[in-house]
Amino acid sequence: MSKQRIGFIGVGLMGHGMAKNLVEKGFPLTVTANRNRTPVEDLVQRGATEVTTAKAVAEASDIVFICVTGAPEVDQVVNGPDGLRAGAAKGLFIVDCSTSEPTLTRRLAGELAGIGVTFLDAPLSRTPKEAFDGQLDVMAGGAEADLAHVRPAIEAFAGRIVHVGPVGAGHTMKIVNNFIAMGYAALYSEALTVAKANGVAPAAVNAVLSGGRMDCGFYQTFFKYVVGRDENAHRFSISNAHKDMRYLAAMAEATGIANPLGSAVKNYFAMAEAQGNGGKYVPMLSDEVARFNGVDLLAKG
Repeated sequence: MSKQRIGFIGVGLMGHGMAKNLVEKGFPLTVTANRNRTPVEDLVQRGATEVTTAKAVAEASDIVFICVTGAPEVDQVVNGPDGLRAGAAKGLFIVDCSTSEPTLTRRLAGELAGIGVTFLDAPLSRTPKEAFDGQLDVMAGGAEADLAHVRPAIEAFAGRIVHVGPVGAGHTMKIVNNFIAMGYAALYSEALTVAKANGVAPAAVNAVLSGGRMDCGFYQTFFKYVVGRDENAHRFSISNAHKDMRYLAAMAEATGIANPLGSAVKNYFAMAEAQGNGGKYVPMLSDEVARFNGVDLLAKG
């Protein structure tokens, strides 16, 4: 039985590794470039075909994966000039792996169903390293039968797939997941600042917490930067974190949920981005929160 033809739009930090696994595991792969040609050229060398538009990707594919920044970009990929909708034939499956807004996800699913196209959400957890290793966590939204249809392709880059509910549930869960993670980032940053201002260095904080009950995978990547100054320990930008916390706020407001903790977390990232640090990675929030308070985490003593 021949493998499904796969299209991939968004071969950036996460998408490059995902697409690499698809083509290496025998799926015919069609990609298109955005600004950075390096990952596209790498994928072509591995056997992928490059086209110039999302429309052409749809025309060449049975399943198209999208992995872009957020909701506006997803909408543009689907509905823009020469977008996926323009090239979609009946029976196409589109799987959105971006961190997008559930309201957009449900709207696109409804609109595309009218032309015989199935739209699912399957956002990701973990890092570009796991994307390259084919060990991402995926939280999927959609009907069981539809997920079963695309599962063989998702399994090419995922170590774990969790079906969390109907279309839109995947993006809802991803936003909640990122709220928890970015909440940790804000909490660690504030705690480090308070500790340093009172004579306890980051290395001492880490010596107490690492390996204890408060430890976790996110803690380890965050403190790999704080203590080891590894800038690539967790390659997720402050601007993306701020975007996700705005999505959380909108989701909470739409359902009438009080979200004061989410607002506090969002404002930390908003302040950091407003200071021109949106391109820095999330663990670097620790330096910015310290700086807001006149504290230098690297200072001796």
